Amino acid sequence: MRVVIQRVSEANVAVEGKRVGEIAQGLVLLVGMDEADTQKDADWLVQKILNLRIFGDDEGKMNLSVTDVKGAMLCISQFTLIADYRKGNRPSFIKAAKPEHAIPLFEYFKAALSATGLTVSSGIFGADMKVSLVNDGPVTIIMDSISKI
Repeated sequence: MRVVIQRVSEANVAVEGKRVGEIAQGLVLLVGMDEADTQKDADWLVQKILNLRIFGDDEGKMNLSVTDVKGAMLCISQFTLIADYRKGNRPSFIKAAKPEHAIPLFEYFKAALSATGLTVSSGIFGADMKVSLVNDGPVTIIMDSISKI
């Protein structure tokens, strides 16, 4: 799994002009799953994301996690994160997980985040989504799951 983590002051996602998810302070998580990813990958990422200290403390140092600041998370499925762009100019998505594998894994990932009691919102898997956000910092981190490092 690959996740692009963006610290935000606010974010929302719309499908067909209708807002389907929104958060205030927290994290936007763009989540890509490949065919080999498992729940073990999701579990590892969840723990890393929840404990990632990228929010400012009273002195402005990045010492606090999303859990510490009681932030929210907006999860967006994004198969394009699994693009193979090494050959030619048109990316290949052959290694991206098919919906029958990706949907249950994405739902598992969101449920594991929600189990913390923090607010977790999301877009609609496979939909053409319009994501709006105010990147705070900006702080953006790309994280691969345990099986990829």
